[in-house]
Amino acid sequence: MQKLYDNLILIGSISIDRIMSFSGKYEDMIQPDKLHIFCVSPLIEQLKHTRGGVAANIAYSLSLLGNNPILLASIGKDGGDYLQDLTNMGIDTTHMHISDLPTSTYTVMTDANDCQVGGFYPGAMSDSASLTLAPWFGKNALVVVSPYDPPTMDRLVQEAKTHNLRLIYDIGQQVHNVTPDDLLAGIETAELLILNDYELAILAKRTKLSEEKIKSIVPIVVTTLGEQGSVIEGKSTPAPIHISAIKNLNVVDPTGSGDAYRAGFLHGYARGWDVTSCAQLGSIIATYTLLQLGTQTHHFTLEEVSKKYYSAYGKQLPK
Repeated sequence: MQKLYDNLILIGSISIDRIMSFSGKYEDMIQPDKLHIFCVSPLIEQLKHTRGGVAANIAYSLSLLGNNPILLASIGKDGGDYLQDLTNMGIDTTHMHISDLPTSTYTVMTDANDCQVGGFYPGAMSDSASLTLAPWFGKNALVVVSPYDPPTMDRLVQEAKTHNLRLIYDIGQQVHNVTPDDLLAGIETAELLILNDYELAILAKRTKLSEEKIKSIVPIVVTTLGEQGSVIEGKSTPAPIHISAIKNLNVVDPTGSGDAYRAGFLHGYARGWDVTSCAQLGSIIATYTLLQLGTQTHHFTLEEVSKKYYSAYGKQLPK
């Protein structure tokens, strides 16, 4: 099927990840009556330095699916090799800003329950004043605003709103840092909102809108539920659509699985697939990241994906 958009623009973080995991559980380490002096130091059993960042992760899997997304973000001069490898995959990096600040860094620790504690150093992400959607004003573009520098996210949402660009609002963990007024602007502008169930609850709390009200404003609301799959609701969805996750996986690490899900969803959405098929492909692509340590260490072919899709859902992958 022909793509419905000439340009797919990904705004979001590009970072170097330090991914750690251990076999214990945070719940066994935390004493609720001692949170005022909270301190845990798990013994790490796996450590990997890998390339990451939400926008780059989504672009990586989209490229494996045969897409050529545009990255609109900032990276440090220390990320030259990283940027070149993304370019070599067919990802458009010509609109990237090269900053004198170090490339952003994400450090995360995951326990046996896949619960995570992480910290993000923004670095070059904070140097984004020059980024703009101006090259696509008046063009057929789909803009995805993912977690990034909050003022830049807010400004680019306003540009999309002012110039009638189609917007997917992927607020993610920045739901805590974007102002309530700017969160409302994202909700009011977006044709699709994607987030997990925890982020949806925080979004409702910070905007003082109920979750039901948010779903009555945005045409399509995709809520990811981890191993429970995802659910699609929204103003243009008459009834909730529940999408199962792929079962019986030997999960290595969940980091980046949400980004891989988004890549699968976007691949179908940009081609006008029904939202059920988009989310099902998202679930398939997420499995490739779940089975690897790292967010850009997985590989697949479209033929492999098609076979997995048919095996999981009993139907052919749409064209």
